[in-house]
Amino acid sequence: MRIALVGPPGSGKGTQGELLGHRLSVPHISSGDLLRDATRAGTPWGSKAKDYMDRGQLVPDELVLELIKERVARRDCDGGFLLDGFPRNPDQALALTRVLNGAGLDHVIAIEVPEQSIVERLSGRRTCRGCGRLYHLTFNPPRRFGRCNVCSSELFVRDDDREDTVRERLAVYRRQTEPLMGFYSDAGLLRRVDGSGTPDQVTRRILEVVEELR
Repeated sequence: MRIALVGPPGSGKGTQGELLGHRLSVPHISSGDLLRDATRAGTPWGSKAKDYMDRGQLVPDELVLELIKERVARRDCDGGFLLDGFPRNPDQALALTRVLNGAGLDHVIAIEVPEQSIVERLSGRRTCRGCGRLYHLTFNPPRRFGRCNVCSSELFVRDDDREDTVRERLAVYRRQTEPLMGFYSDAGLLRRVDGSGTPDQVTRRILEVVEELR
């Protein structure tokens, strides 16, 4: 089962990807994690990505697609995967279908959360300077205040998690990513899920949808 999780920033895609990956026994593939892992490992694709990231530029779709292509070719993806953070627009969706050898995705789960709830979620988010792991002061606090559970590096508030920036990110999302919903809806793949409540509640709603479609 090949599933993509889509939704605005702060909707819980990463959290649901991890939870659902365990429940469905398939890998959770985050495009952001792929980029960070490749740059840390110094792979050829990672080195190219680092050049763009160091200049503060977006990594080209073609490079992200190559990383995804390599990842889904591994044997642990034979039974399916959960894709998080890609695609973000119809052009990327078409390119992803080509990368997947025309097979495309089986389902696209849109996690829907009210805008004000997203602002509250993101303003409490903290990011590890060392490994990039995400925490939340309310929903997923670190064991030691201000320090990562994994590498003990400092946690900080990213500029794009500040309220004014969050609202701008949501506006950009509506302009650029909402067309993706129409694309997958027309293809009969889009399933909308209420993203409010606890992570476990949202996971149960998504699993109910997935089970109905098996």
